[in-house]
Amino acid sequence: MPRLPFPLEGKRVFVAGHRGMVGKALLRRLAREPVELLTAGREELDLTRQAEVEAWFAHNRPQVVILAAAKVGGILANATYPVDFLEQNLLIEVNTIRAAFLAGVEKLLFLGSSCIYPKFAPQPIREEALLTGPLEPTNQWYAIAKIAGLELCAAYRRQHGADFVSVMPTNLYGPGDNWDPLSSHVVAALIRKAHEAKERGERALEVWGTGTPLREFLFVDDLADACVFLLRHYSEEVALNVGSGQEVSIAELARLVCAVVGFEGELRFDPSKPDGTPRKRLDTSRLDALGWRAATPLREGLARAYAAFLEETRDRPSL
Repeated sequence: MPRLPFPLEGKRVFVAGHRGMVGKALLRRLAREPVELLTAGREELDLTRQAEVEAWFAHNRPQVVILAAAKVGGILANATYPVDFLEQNLLIEVNTIRAAFLAGVEKLLFLGSSCIYPKFAPQPIREEALLTGPLEPTNQWYAIAKIAGLELCAAYRRQHGADFVSVMPTNLYGPGDNWDPLSSHVVAALIRKAHEAKERGERALEVWGTGTPLREFLFVDDLADACVFLLRHYSEEVALNVGSGQEVSIAELARLVCAVVGFEGELRFDPSKPDGTPRKRLDTSRLDALGWRAATPLREGLARAYAAFLEETRDRPSL
């Protein structure tokens, strides 16, 4: 069995997907560690091409890999391009994980997603809920691919003794988020809507649904810190939940966003729009027992996310 804590010091660490929200946060966090960071943009390395990936690994010889690369998108994108979401994510995972094994990578951490749990999993969701029921149909193609990645890591552990582990983060937000009003998730969407309502001097902000559903949100830099912690302190087959352990209603979230942004108008909830699942929270008792807890309070994280929104959209008003 691999020894713990795993020594990161002096290792060559490859962050796959370093241009995404999670990848950027991982680079920020790993910059504080005595490691050599390796990255490769798509123009240099296409993770969907097996020979290219294996050649890159053979040449660069990373010792640690964090697999954060994925094709992601909202409900419309998943419905429109099911082949792309299933095929591209499967290729990225199989090629990277296989190349890591062939190149003798000492430790690999694969990032799954909480969306891979059954649609009607008991709340809060324990790791054992995986594969116990039907998936949410609106993102099943992405979810199936992510499940395959988790299972592939587990298979390499069983068959070859590889120190490959997986984590399943809850809903993420923060710097580097997708601010596009047509495809963003709820935190980024609310930040943009509140900012634009303030700029236009509007008196009200419309929020989809009743505002009653409960959700859990994790600041992306906290996820990056959890990943570094787990590289050192975790080596088991179970894909660990990573969350904040705190729930908030959509209504309360909207009020916090408005306070952070400085929008002083009223909130108007539209019950004709869908609420989605009434509650979605991960059970993080396994991670808690290892000694890691999220450090960023929601209001502080929202303030940092809003500052990032202003910076990242400054020259892109059409986004």
